Amino acid sequence: MPLTIDWRLDEAADAPISQAEMQSILETALAHEGVGRPCFVSVSIATDEEMRSLNATWRGIDAPTDVVSLECERPDDPDLAADEPCALGDIVLAPAYIERQSTGFGTTPSDEFRIMLVHGVLHLLGYDHLDDDEAELMESAENGILALIGTDAPALAVEFTRHDGDGDGA
Repeated sequence: MPLTIDWRLDEAADAPISQAEMQSILETALAHEGVGRPCFVSVSIATDEEMRSLNATWRGIDAPTDVVSLECERPDDPDLAADEPCALGDIVLAPAYIERQSTGFGTTPSDEFRIMLVHGVLHLLGYDHLDDDEAELMESAENGILALIGTDAPALAVEFTRHDGDGDGA
C-alpha cells in the first residue's frame, strides 16, 4: 500500500522522532487497519499557538492541544474508484504540548508523540472517542499498532483516560 506524505515540518527540530519513523508508523497503522488503497496524508508540526488557532477554528476550543486531524476522504469511500488514491487528510502535531503531557501519562516525549501520531491517523480513518464504547475501540486499535511499532517502554499501552471526550487533549 503506497503512502504519499506531504511533510510540513517547519518546526521539525522539535519533533522527538525522525521523519522516517513517522512514515513507518503511518504505514504500520494503515496496514493494521487493513487499508490496501494508495493514500495521501499531510503531516505538520505546529507550535502551541498555531495549534490553539487550529483548535479554535476547527473544533471551537480556544486552547492548544496535542493533535488535530482534519479528515478529507476515507479509504472505503464508495465514490472512489477501485484504483483511485485516497486523500486521507491532515495530521497536525504540537511537540511542545505533547512533551508536557507525557509526564502526566508517565511516557517519554517520543512515546507520547508516537501515540499522538497513531491517534491522529485513526481519527482520519473514522475512529473517535466521544463515548466510552468508541473510546474503547480506538484504544484497542492504538494498543495493537503500538505493539507493532515498538516504543521506549515495551509494556506501553494507551490508557482509557486519554480518551476523556472533553476536547482538550487527545
